[in-house]
Amino acid sequence: MQTILSNYTASITELKKSPTEILKNAGSEAVAILNHNVPSAYLVPSDTYEKLMEMLDEYMLSKDVKSRLNEDFTPVEVSLDEL
Repeated sequence: MQTILSNYTASITELKKSPTEILKNAGSEAVAILNHNVPSAYLVPSDTYEKLMEMLDEYMLSKDVKSRLNEDFTPVEVSLDEL
């Protein structure tokens, strides 16, 4: 059986019937949308989604920084006037 990563669940039928009510009951939590008792999607509040995207962006940026710090290169010294 597939793990459900949410404290709240709703069927696709319930979602079609009253999506606003499902969001209201869940508050700021994600809702697992089930199809035949198997999660097929997660309904996430917009502010939670925005936070997730920001975290993902920062994670990807940190990976990029780490890889560049590990590159083998010789730094070039310049003055601010040269820039």
